[in-house]
Amino acid sequence: MAGGGVIGVGGGDSRKPYPGNLTPYVTITCIVAAMGGLIFGYDIGISGGVTTMTPFLQKFFRKVWEKKEADKSTNQYCQYDSQTLTMFTSSLYLAALLSSLVASTVTRRLGRKLSMLFGGLLFFAGALINGFAKAVWMLIVGRMLLGFGVGFANQSVPLYLSEMAPYKYRGALNIGFQLSITVGILIANVLNYFFAKIKGGWGWRLSLGGAMVPALIITVGSLVLPDTPNSMIERGQTEEARAKLKKIRGVDDVDEEFKDLVAASDASKLVDHPWTNLLQRKYRPHLTMAILIPFFQQLTGINVIMFYAPVLFNTIGFGDDASLMSAVITGIVNVGATLVSIYGVDKWGRRFLFLEGGVQMLICQAVVAACIGAKFGVSGNPGDLPKWYAIAVVLFICIYVAGFAWSWGPLGWLVPSEIFPLEIRSAAQSVNVSVNMIFTFAVAQVFLSMLCHLKFGLFLFFAFFVVVMSIFVYYFLPETKGIPIEEMNQVWRSHWYWSRFVEEADYSNGGMEMSKGNHVPKNV
Repeated sequence: MAGGGVIGVGGGDSRKPYPGNLTPYVTITCIVAAMGGLIFGYDIGISGGVTTMTPFLQKFFRKVWEKKEADKSTNQYCQYDSQTLTMFTSSLYLAALLSSLVASTVTRRLGRKLSMLFGGLLFFAGALINGFAKAVWMLIVGRMLLGFGVGFANQSVPLYLSEMAPYKYRGALNIGFQLSITVGILIANVLNYFFAKIKGGWGWRLSLGGAMVPALIITVGSLVLPDTPNSMIERGQTEEARAKLKKIRGVDDVDEEFKDLVAASDASKLVDHPWTNLLQRKYRPHLTMAILIPFFQQLTGINVIMFYAPVLFNTIGFGDDASLMSAVITGIVNVGATLVSIYGVDKWGRRFLFLEGGVQMLICQAVVAACIGAKFGVSGNPGDLPKWYAIAVVLFICIYVAGFAWSWGPLGWLVPSEIFPLEIRSAAQSVNVSVNMIFTFAVAQVFLSMLCHLKFGLFLFFAFFVVVMSIFVYYFLPETKGIPIEEMNQVWRSHWYWSRFVEEADYSNGGMEMSKGNHVPKNV
C-alpha cells in the first residue's frame, strides 16, 4: 500500500516492546486529564444554543433580533446570515490562536500540568464574566478569556495523554480528549434545551455561567495529576522521572524506555529555537501533518451539516425547540461514535478509520446535497416536505456525524500529538492548535454567508475537500498504531515518500539512530 507504515525493512521489525501494563493509576490519570476537553466541548455546544435564545438576542444583539423578526423571507439558505452573531461565536477561536503560541513555551519549560492549570483558570474567569454580563463588551472580554483557556488546554492535554499512555493503548486513551469534547457538547445542548424554558428569559446566564463547572474540573485535575516522565526529564528531574515511569508502567524494568526518554530530552536541549527548528528538512513530514491534518479536519463540512440539521428536524415535528433538540440528538450520535473510535483505534489503526470515515462522509454529503437541492432548489423555499423525506435526510446527517466522530474528529487531535519528537513537540503542537483555531474561526465566520450564496452547492464544496484529504491520507499518512512515541521516527524512515527527507538526517528522535542496513534502532 502506497501510504502504509511498514516499519521493518529487510524482514526485521524495529519496534521496541517496552515493558509495561495499563495500570489503574494510568487509566484514572488519563481519564481526569482528558476531561480538559470538556471546556472546549461545552463552549461549542453552549454558544450555538445561546444565540438562538430570544432574550439573549434582545439584550445584546437587538438589531439582529429585529432583522430576524422583520425578515419574512422563506429563503432558508440566508435565514441565519448574520456576521455579528458569528463574530460573537468565532472570536473565541482567535483568542485560542493567540494563547496557543504562549502555551507552547509554558508547556515546554514549566510542564504540561501548569499549562492545564492556566487553561482552567482563564476559562473559569471567562465563564464568570459571561454569566454576569451586562453589556456586549463583557461578553467579548469573557469570550476572549474562554479562548485563552481553550488554547492552553488544547495545547497541553493531548500531549499529556500521549506521553502518559503505554504505546499499545495510546490511541484509545488519547481519544478520551475527543470523547470529553463530545460529552461537553452534549451536556451543553441538554442544558440549553432546559434553560431556554426558564420563565423570565434569564436561562442564558445559567448556560454561559455553567462553563465554570468544567473549568473547575480541569483546574482541580491539574493540581492533583502527576507530571509526565517526559516533562520531568525535560526540566531536569531525572531520578523522580524514573520513579514515576516505574509507577505508571507498573513494572520495575523501565531501563530501556527511560534511556530513550533521557536521550530524547538531551536532543531537545540542543535545540535553542524549536520554532526555527521546525523548518529543518528532517522535520518536513511533521510540519506538514501539523498543518494539513487540522486544516482538513475543519474542511470536512461538519459545521455545515450541524447547522442545517435544525431545519430538517423542525419538519419532523419538534416545533419551536427544533434547533436545540436536533443538537441533542446529533450530540448523542457524536458521543456514541467517539466510543467506537476508542474501541477500534488501536485495533484497526489510524489509517483505516481515516479512510473509512472519509468515504462515509463523502457518500452522506452527496446524498444530503442531492436531497436539499431537489426540495429547496435555489430559492431556499422547500414548501411542504413529507416527514419520511425529512427523516431520511436526518438519518444521513446522523450517519455523517458518526463518520466524522470516529475518524477525523478524534484522530485530528490524536495523530499530531503522537508523531512529534520531543525537541519540537511543544512548538509543533502549537502549530497544530493554531491552524485548527484559524480554520475553525474562518469556517465559523464565513460559512453562513457561503450557504446563502452557494446554497446546496456548499455541501459539494466540502465534499470535494473530503475527497482530497482522503487521497492525502492514503498516500502520505503512515500508520502509527503500536509505535512507542519516542520511536516514531521509524515510520518516516520507512515511508515511500517521507524517507527522502529524514533518511540522511542526524535524526536522534528518542535517543535513537537508525542503521541504514535494516532500520533497527540502537540506543545512543
